[in-house]
Amino acid sequence: MVARVLKRSAHYSVLGLILVVMVFPLLWMFRVALLPSGSSLSLSSLFAGVITLANFSDLFQFNRMGLFLFNSIFVGLVVTLSNILFCFMVAYALSRYRMIANKIVFGSIVGVLMIPAHIIIIPLYLICLKSGIYDSYFALILPWLVNPIGVFLVKQYLESLPPTLEEAARVDGASEMTIIFRIVMPLCKPALSVLAIQVFFTNWNSFMFPYILTQSESVRTLPVALALFQGHQAIDWQHLMAGSTLAVIPILLIFLIMQRQIVSGITAGAVKQ
Repeated sequence: MVARVLKRSAHYSVLGLILVVMVFPLLWMFRVALLPSGSSLSLSSLFAGVITLANFSDLFQFNRMGLFLFNSIFVGLVVTLSNILFCFMVAYALSRYRMIANKIVFGSIVGVLMIPAHIIIIPLYLICLKSGIYDSYFALILPWLVNPIGVFLVKQYLESLPPTLEEAARVDGASEMTIIFRIVMPLCKPALSVLAIQVFFTNWNSFMFPYILTQSESVRTLPVALALFQGHQAIDWQHLMAGSTLAVIPILLIFLIMQRQIVSGITAGAVKQ
């Protein structure tokens, strides 16, 4: 009995230490964002009772933070919804229509997963430049409408679903579009939820490609704006942490709201029936 209590106490102590290490940077960021601009970052000032929201109002009033937030949200939503639609349709075709070409296409998708993203930077930049979509929303959206990981994830989930419902619907006279979007797609909600969260998180945090494929402030996303917010001689930590807080809060809210869908989507389809 004593050994069990000691073991459990040690277990929770380690988990508590890990929690403190992971949460402290977020708490430090939130606290610095609420300090007056130009104040010291010493421990005494961090634990002082001075709190101000002026840093957030300055970002929206003088630094066009509202525009950058809109760009990130707009691009993230469009890319996420497009991936849900296109990845599902591609995955359905690969899992349900048995053709030799499907194996070739699926093999190419798996092959694309092995290619590092840095390799396509220059070709993608040249394509956007020559096609006339450089420094526009199209450069931030069109290259990411279909995610190979999403196709692979949804296909593996569809493989675990028995096709009996689809066959019964065909016997009843349902069209192929009705079967796909009104019968199969709702069944794929766990996998599609995981895909949506993963795509949105990746797009929201993306820095390299938005930085290379855009130039003007009108289409600049939030991570790029935060990176360019730092000065050459000094860093305004209070305003920078306020902007970082604005970037982190939506991600935390989505994770807290959708954590059940994340877990169910990861575990669903793991075992084939």
